[in-house]
Amino acid sequence: MKEYKNSFLCLVIALIWGCAFVAQSVGMEYIGPFTFTAARFFIGSAVLLPVILLVPAQPAGDEAPVQPKSWFLRAGILCGAVIFLSQSIQQVGIQYTSVGKAGFISSTYMILVPLFSWVFFRQKVPPKLWASIAIAIAGMYFLCMSESFHINLGDLLILLCSVVIALHTLLVSRFVLYCDSRKLACLQFFVGGCISLAAAFLFEEPSWQGVLACAVPLLYLGVLSSGLATTLQMLVLRETDPTVVSLLTSLQSVFSVLAGWLILGQGFSQRELFGCVLVFAAVILVQLPSRKKNPQEVKAPAVATGSGRDQ
Repeated sequence: MKEYKNSFLCLVIALIWGCAFVAQSVGMEYIGPFTFTAARFFIGSAVLLPVILLVPAQPAGDEAPVQPKSWFLRAGILCGAVIFLSQSIQQVGIQYTSVGKAGFISSTYMILVPLFSWVFFRQKVPPKLWASIAIAIAGMYFLCMSESFHINLGDLLILLCSVVIALHTLLVSRFVLYCDSRKLACLQFFVGGCISLAAAFLFEEPSWQGVLACAVPLLYLGVLSSGLATTLQMLVLRETDPTVVSLLTSLQSVFSVLAGWLILGQGFSQRELFGCVLVFAAVILVQLPSRKKNPQEVKAPAVATGSGRDQ
C-alpha cells in the first residue's frame, strides 16, 4: 500500500512541475523575467522555512565529515548563483517557445548529468547512456529544428538551461552529502532571489503592481513547485527506490504538453510530436536500472531542480 501511495505522490510532483511551465509562460505577460525569477525564489525560500522546522532532517551518513558553517554558506551561494543562471535562461527562453517544448527540452538534463559525471569526474558510464544521447539528439532535431534547418531562440535557450540544470544537479548531489538538503534549498533560493532582484533593477523596471498582478503564477511556483513538490520528493525518497522516483517524476514533460494544450491552447505538429516521443524515450532509457549493478556506474539523478526543476 505504501508503494502505491508513494507512486501517486511522484505523479503529483510530476503534475506540479509540468504545470509550472504554464505559470512561467503566463507570468511573462505581467513582469520581466528577472523580476519574476526573484519573486518566485523569495517565495520558495520563505515556504521552506516552516518545512525546516516541521519536517525532520534526513541524517547524513556516518562517513560524512562535519563541515564548518562557512562551508555551508559558500555551498549555498554557489548553488544559488547557478540556479539563478538556469532559471533566468529558462524564463527568458519560455517567451519564445511553447510550454510543451520547454518541458521536453528541459528534461534532457537527466541525460546530461551522467554524461557530465563522466567528463568531469571520470565516472564509469553504462552503454545505454550513449544510446540515450543518440536518441535524444534525433528527438531534439525533430522537436526543435524546422525543415529549413532553423532553430528558434527559445528552444536554444531552453537547451542551454538544461545544461546549467545538469551542472546544478551535480553540485547539489555532492553538497547534500554534508549538509541538510532543506536548509541548502532554502539558502540557494534566497541567494538566487537576491541576484535576480539585482538583475531586475539593472535591466528591468520592477514594480509592486506588476508583481501583484502576477500573484497567481508566482504563488503556484513558489508554494507548490518549490515548497510542496520539493518537500514531497524528499519524503518519498526516504521510502522509494530513487530510480522509480526519477522515472515517475520525468512524466513532468508529458504533463507540460497536456497543460500547454488544455490551458494555453498550444499544440504540436506531427514532426514535433515524433521528436517529443524520442526525447521522452531517451530520458526513460537512461534511468532504467542496469542488469548488473556497478557502484561506479553513473545513475540518473532522483533529485531535480524544478520546473526545471527546483531543489
